[in-house]
Amino acid sequence: MKAAYSVPAPRLYPARYFDASPTWNQWNRLTAADVHALRKEAGFEGQNVYFHLNHPIRFVRLVGVVVDIDQVANGKYTLVTVDDGSSQCIITKIVRRELAKGDNADYPSNTTIDNLDVHVVMGIPIIFVGSQRVDVGSLIKVKGTISTFRGLRQLELKRIFTMEDTNAEVQAWAEIAAYKRDVLSSPWSLSAAEIDAMDQKLRREERREQSRAKKKRDYNAKHEQKRRRHLEKYEAKRLAEEKKFNAGALEGSNNILAPWN
Repeated sequence: MKAAYSVPAPRLYPARYFDASPTWNQWNRLTAADVHALRKEAGFEGQNVYFHLNHPIRFVRLVGVVVDIDQVANGKYTLVTVDDGSSQCIITKIVRRELAKGDNADYPSNTTIDNLDVHVVMGIPIIFVGSQRVDVGSLIKVKGTISTFRGLRQLELKRIFTMEDTNAEVQAWAEIAAYKRDVLSSPWSLSAAEIDAMDQKLRREERREQSRAKKKRDYNAKHEQKRRRHLEKYEAKRLAEEKKFNAGALEGSNNILAPWN
């Protein structure tokens, strides 16, 4: 009988190496089921990073059909549920643009997505992407970041596109399959030489940042010194003028009482 063995988990690289990852700065072509299956890892709390194998993922692209549209928090958020045929749906959250009092700037839309407007008619949210209305049954492509609300994964919407071609969904599935085969099927690996090169690059960037910070501190100190000298000169001039004025005054004039005294 052969002894059972387990495959060791792939190495998780520190966040300082993420820029070298093939997934970190990409819109990862995933399904809703894939997003729900991504892992959180200890040591990366609060960094909004999820993992497939050891691939760090923060940006996701999905293609699917709208199956529900709802609003919550008095209309601040519009929730669009997308079904991409992966056996699980996912909610994409649209955020209404908040305008500060007195803000008269022109914005391209009333949401944080420039080409997306949400209007409410008789309590029902109506979504427009450009001039195209998005409703239940519409095929859309969405791009967003991942968040978790009450234990359920969702997407914070960053980009949205309508898709009219009936073959677009099939094409999207083909792209997802190719991306999984070419990128996600194997762990991400860095050689010792690549790690050394990145460490050197990071040290150079750190030195440059320290140099910029020192120049800024020196500039601020020089500016403060100049400002202080200007104030000192102003105060010395004021005191000299006051002394001169007092020297020309009649003796005892500083003791003259006001009528009410």
